[in-house]
Amino acid sequence: MSQPSPVSVVFAAQSVAGRVRTHNEDALICRPDLGLWALADGMGGHERGEVASALALDVLVEALLSGAQLVAAVQAAHQAVVAAAQPGVGEAGMGSTLVAARLEGDEFELAWVGDSRAYRIGSEHIEQLSHDHSWVQAMVDAGRMSAEEAREHPRRNLILQCLGQAGQAPDVGLLRVRLASDELLLLCSDGLTGELDDAAIQRCCAEAVTLEAMVEQLVGLANSHGGRDNISCIVLGLAPAAEPREAPSPGLLRKLFKSLQS
Repeated sequence: MSQPSPVSVVFAAQSVAGRVRTHNEDALICRPDLGLWALADGMGGHERGEVASALALDVLVEALLSGAQLVAAVQAAHQAVVAAAQPGVGEAGMGSTLVAARLEGDEFELAWVGDSRAYRIGSEHIEQLSHDHSWVQAMVDAGRMSAEEAREHPRRNLILQCLGQAGQAPDVGLLRVRLASDELLLLCSDGLTGELDDAAIQRCCAEAVTLEAMVEQLVGLANSHGGRDNISCIVLGLAPAAEPREAPSPGLLRKLFKSLQS
C-alpha cells in the first residue's frame, strides 16, 4: 500500500479590534513547527480578557511541547487561567474561549471550548465543524429555538463553558477532520460569525485569490457589517509537497496554491 504524500500547510491569519471595542482581547497563534493553529477570545473587561486569551495560548503551546495531547493541553490552559486570577495577575471572572487545530499526518485534530468556531469550506459549500458551548445553541439543540432566531437573540453571546470558569473543568469539544484538496479550514472568533452568516463567509472565501486576501476580506466584511466585537480568523489548507503529474480538476485551494507559487 502506498504511503500518503507528504503535506505542508498554507495559512493566513488576522486579528483586529473591530469598529466598537477600544482594544483587542482576542489572541491567535500560528506554529507550523508544532502543527498548531489556534485562537482565543478573552473576556472579563478592564483589559483582563486579553490576559486570559494570551495566557491560554501560551500554556497550550507549553503543554504540547511537553508531550501532552491536545485535549489535555486545553485543560492545562483552563487551569492556568483559573490560577492566574488568584494572585492578581488577572481578576476573578476573566476567561477565554478557544479553538485549536493540530495537524497529525494528513488530518487535523480540532479542539474547542466556548463559541469560537471551526469550519470546513469549499468553493461551493461550508460546514460548521465545532458545536458552540452557548445558551442559544443549547436552545436550538433542545428544539426550543431555530438557528435563525439564535443569531438575533439578545442572549446569543452567553456562553456556557469557557477556559477559566472556576469550579468546572470544560467539556472540550474534539473532532478529527481530513480536508479535500479544494477545501479550507477556518478558525474564527464570534466577532466574525456575529456579523456574517455562513453563506456570506463561504462566498467571501470562494471569491478570494490568495489566503491573505481571504482573511482581509473576511475581517473587512465583518467590520463593514458593524464590527461590534474583536474579529479574528485563521484559514488553513493542505498543499501536497509535490504536484501530481495529472492534477485533479481545479478547486478553491488549487487556484490559491497556483497564485502562491507564481
